[in-house]
Amino acid sequence: MPEMPKMPKMPKMPKMPEMPEMPEMPEMPTLSGRSSGGSAKFISGLNKRQGDMDENDVTDNKGCQPLTFIFARGTGEMGNMGTVVGPPVAKALAALNGGKLAVQGVDYPADAAGNAMMGGTGGPKMAEVIQQAQSQCAQTKIVLGGYSQGSMVVHSAADKVDASAISAAVLFGDPMKSQAVGKVPSSKVKEYCAMGDPVCLNGMDTMAHVSYGKEADGAAQFIMQAVGM
Repeated sequence: MPEMPKMPKMPKMPKMPEMPEMPEMPEMPTLSGRSSGGSAKFISGLNKRQGDMDENDVTDNKGCQPLTFIFARGTGEMGNMGTVVGPPVAKALAALNGGKLAVQGVDYPADAAGNAMMGGTGGPKMAEVIQQAQSQCAQTKIVLGGYSQGSMVVHSAADKVDASAISAAVLFGDPMKSQAVGKVPSSKVKEYCAMGDPVCLNGMDTMAHVSYGKEADGAAQFIMQAVGM
């Protein structure tokens, strides 16, 4: 057989040019117009407090503000602020004082078993957060809020700290509304109990117990007046 002709060598493929490096993307601005870098650690309450279910300004030591709002949610609510009334009150407070506000939810079980303990599962934790806020920011005015079982948490916490530590308290659907909040003057405490609420009024209207979000603006105004701001 005749020899097969040799195949010609394939020419080398030219090198592909290197792709230029992509320029770094600029930091996205936050709602307040600041960059999302180091300055994002401090975001105005007006921008941040739009209904967060979790707030940890005290436990994360995010800086001192003239006013500190510590809230205990109701049974079964999500996060540490819940959704029914805690976030709306925080938002209303931020609007009234230009965002100069620290907000902290109480991390406690908020389960059905806790109702039998009359706030005992969350009271010690709220008292601990109050003391932490005092130690970190001696000049801040501390105000408390609680909804349903969270209201009992406020009662329990108030018995564990000096009355001077609490500048005001607002309670919603409080099963213990006939009782004082520790030694806090009654003029500094506002109770909200909707008509027909089965928890605070032995009523039959279960929807009344989840209606307290509409009281947020009034509660915030009461707090501001009570603390003299």
